[in-house]
Amino acid sequence: FADRTPGSFIEEKTYSLAWHYRKVETGLGELRAGELVNNLRFITADQGLQILPGNKVIEVKNIEINKGKTALALLHGKQYDFIMAIGDDYTDEDTFKAMPDNAATIKVGSNSSAAKYYVTDVKEVRNLLQGFASAVLLPD
Repeated sequence: FADRTPGSFIEEKTYSLAWHYRKVETGLGELRAGELVNNLRFITADQGLQILPGNKVIEVKNIEINKGKTALALLHGKQYDFIMAIGDDYTDEDTFKAMPDNAATIKVGSNSSAAKYYVTDVKEVRNLLQGFASAVLLPD
């Protein structure tokens, strides 16, 4: 698909492959993406792979590997007073679902999400983090 679609490229990640088409002529990219997803669904059926269409990208990864499982591994055996997970991507949904009930999960954007809270954009994330950074802790 990269050879047949000028402006597209393949990215080899540690645990996945991604075909990017953000620099492809409008219309052609969407057409090729639809073709690729259909082909991949046929080829990868019953192979334990997940096809993740994103913003001008199609990613293929092992269904057993996701951000949520990684987050749980990092949290395992540790006690934290506060956990916050912020994300703007479909792959962040696994993290939101995996977080403990008392964690603050925040979706950037207006898409439906498993996160408990929403902010509209990165500017609001910065404002939120600056608010945390400037907060004064009161003694117990």
